[in-house]
Order: sequence, then C-alpha cells, then structure tokens
Amino acid sequence: MAQQKKMVDAITSMDEDFAKWYTDVCKKAELIEYTSVKGCMVIRPYGYAIWENIQRILDGMFKETGHENVCMPMFIPESLLQKEKDHVEGFAPECAWVTYGGSEKLEERLCVRPTSETLFCEHFKNIVHSHRDLPKLYNQWVSVVRWEKTTRPFLRSREFLWQEGHTLHATAEEAIEETERMLNVYTEFCQKYLAIPVVQGQKTESDKFAGAERTYCIEALMHDGKALQAGTSHYFGDGFARAFDIQFSNKDNQLEYPHQTSWGMTTRLIGAIIMTHGDDNGLVLPPAVAPIQAMVIPIAQHKEGVLDKANELCERLKKVCRAKIDDSDNSPGWKFAEYEMKGVPVRVEIGPKDIENNQCVIVTRHNREKTFVSLDEVESAVLQKLEEVREGIYNKALENRENRTYVAKSLDDITKALEENGDGFVKAMWCGDEECEDKVKELTGVGSRCIPFEQEQLSDKCVCCGKPAKHMLYWGKAY
Repeated sequence: MAQQKKMVDAITSMDEDFAKWYTDVCKKAELIEYTSVKGCMVIRPYGYAIWENIQRILDGMFKETGHENVCMPMFIPESLLQKEKDHVEGFAPECAWVTYGGSEKLEERLCVRPTSETLFCEHFKNIVHSHRDLPKLYNQWVSVVRWEKTTRPFLRSREFLWQEGHTLHATAEEAIEETERMLNVYTEFCQKYLAIPVVQGQKTESDKFAGAERTYCIEALMHDGKALQAGTSHYFGDGFARAFDIQFSNKDNQLEYPHQTSWGMTTRLIGAIIMTHGDDNGLVLPPAVAPIQAMVIPIAQHKEGVLDKANELCERLKKVCRAKIDDSDNSPGWKFAEYEMKGVPVRVEIGPKDIENNQCVIVTRHNREKTFVSLDEVESAVLQKLEEVREGIYNKALENRENRTYVAKSLDDITKALEENGDGFVKAMWCGDEECEDKVKELTGVGSRCIPFEQEQLSDKCVCCGKPAKHMLYWGKAY
C-alpha cells in the first residue's frame, strides 16, 4: 500500500521515537493525564471507557465459567503477608506501607495491597471446612499498588486497575484444570475481542510468580518488536493452604489441604492495544472495546436537511452499535483527524449529494478504505465493516509477529538476527539450566518469555551451552 498522508502532526512518528509516539498517543487521544504523584495517572473518560468495555466482556466470560465477584480490603497486616515466605520476598521491594492512622502510629504497619493471595487465604480459612464448601471460584475488580521505579502510562504505574481471580479446589487436578481454563479464557479474549495474537506458554522457574508452583502466561508482540505479558494464570499447589492452615474434611472425613490458583489481567492491556494496533495517526481500536464504534460526520451540515438526516442515521446505528454524531461547528477535516487519532473503527459521512442518492460513505480506520453504501442497508454494512476492522488489525498484528520471529541455534544467531532485523521473538532451544537462561540475557539482551505449549524441535542442543536441550523457548526484550 502507498504511504498514507499523516493526518495528525502533533504525534511523533513511531519510526522516529516509539516511546515518544506512545506517550503522545496516550495524551493526545485523551486517555490519561499525569498527576502530582509520580507514577500515578488519571485515566480520563475515553481511556476508562475502553477499560469498562474490557471489564464488561471479561466479567461475562468469568461468570460463564462459574466465578463470582467479591471485594477484599485494600490493607494487609504485615504479619499476614509474612506467612508465605516466597510470596513476601517476591513482593517486598514493591510494597507501599501505611505506618500512621490519623496522627497515631500503628502498632503493626499495613501493606497497601500489591496482590491479594494472603487476604483470600485468611478468608478461605474462615469459610472452608468441608469438601462440600469446594470449589470456591472468586474474582475481584480492584486497584493495586506496586512501588515501581520506572513508570509509563498503562504499562507500568504505581497504582493500576486489574482483576484478580482466586480459586480453591479439593484436588491438584481440579486446580491445574482451572489454571489452564482461565489461560484459555484470556487467550480467547485477546485474540477474539482485542485482535491481539498471543503465544501461550509456561514461565521458567526463575520467572514464575512468587509462591507459585507453575505460572502460565500469554505473550504478545508489540509493533516495535518488544514482548508484553498480557495475562498470567498461576497454580499454587497447597503451599498457601499449608502456610495459612486451610484444611477441609474430605468425603472420608479425613483432613486435607486444598489446592489454589490465581490469575489476572490489568490496565496494561490498554497499552497492548495502543502498541499492537496504533499508527502514526494515533489509536486504532478493536471494535469490541472501542468507546465509539461508529462516528457520524455530517458534510456541509449548514445545508437544509443534512443535520436531520445525519441524526436520523445516528439513531438507527445506535440500535446495532455504539454510535455518536459530531454536529459541532468544527470542519469535516478536523473531525476526520480527531476520530482517526481516537481510533474510532468506522466513520460514516453523509452530505447533500449522499442524501440525494440515498447513500452514505463508510470509512474504516485501519486502512482508510471508503465504501458507498445504500441508506437502506447501512446497519448491516456498518456491522460488516466493524468485523473487517477486527480481522484486518488481527491479521496485521499476526503478520508483524511472524515477520519479527526468528530462529536461532547459537548465541551468535540471536545477536545477528536482532542486529539485522530489529527486536522480536527469538525461538531457541534451552537445556533448562537457569545459568544458561541468565547468560543468554547477559550476552544478547533478550530474556526468556515463556516455554510455549506448542513445542518445536529446532535442534537437540541448548542455544547457550550446547548440552542436550529440554525445551524450545521464546526469548525477547519486554515491557
């Protein structure tokens, strides 16, 4: 396709400076605003509307799989956090602490929730006594605080929004099945609704969640070739149950420790959307989560009948999608650029000549393709175009991932691939030794992303030490 004219000059070109482009999009598309607290942001209405759509779809998927929503406290007593040694060590550097209540010093300091495993364990201990109380399938939508040193809107902030699922099961088999089921829910959500292709896999031992026996993840590749962890699902075994003395009587009236899971997705998904689908004109939003799916633009609206017809058209479209009309006195050119920048999937133009011909013009955001459509068929045409946008941006993201996925059989191969082609996923064999995992990162700059479920036998030797390989690994630089 020929190079398209850049409509929004206020946004830095992604090829010039990807990080600046990202920040420009967050600000210009009115997704966020900075605050006086470093690392914390205001999620503005347009950005929050995207999150609300993410939340609505995911919440429906959770309820379809039998989960209920709860809400745990924001504060965790230090003594409670200390009960699971590996867990507290994993989160200690990021914890924020409350030491005063009003003007009085607290007898025990309180951690501002970085995650809620310990709170759920305390609650499960109080309510689970028999096998009849299991399983417990809970989820909560809350904010958490992690005192990050380096922050960036959506991708890494000191306070962020997320959902965290916490479940308790009678057997290891049931808990592992739950862990895998929720990873599949995340995969379906990303690929079907966000149009982001992902790789499913398991984290290495050194990279798994603090306190987990296994961590599964989905990894996505951004436009610039860096990886982003889009969601995680953890199997805890009975380690937390033992630490918190959660027991239940089984069918034979014997006491057992239950098995536990947790899984989560966060507002960094909005960052993933921006960096997977965006272009030099701004956002390109997947229709499923776009606050506005179709924007009606009246052309020559000062002429008789145009505004009436445009409003009538908008009301019709509202019955099949999230539609709005811009009847402000800004020029059509300004409106085109504004809604390009905001990533609205479909623009619907109607002017005097269109009215004469009983038609309108539909323009799709991802490729600017114009289609003349009869007003008699506009509802079905807009729905068809929304699906075309979803398919188009998914296929483009998949093509980017395939073009930026390299195969390496030596450390030199990794370095050469990255130098010649830029960042991306590197597929290479690994012996399973953490020393080799660390050495690859030290010498090439790429870390392990996951052991993919879909394994390939690229060679029989580790990319680092040459010893017999156990797994194929995805490696990459990550956000």
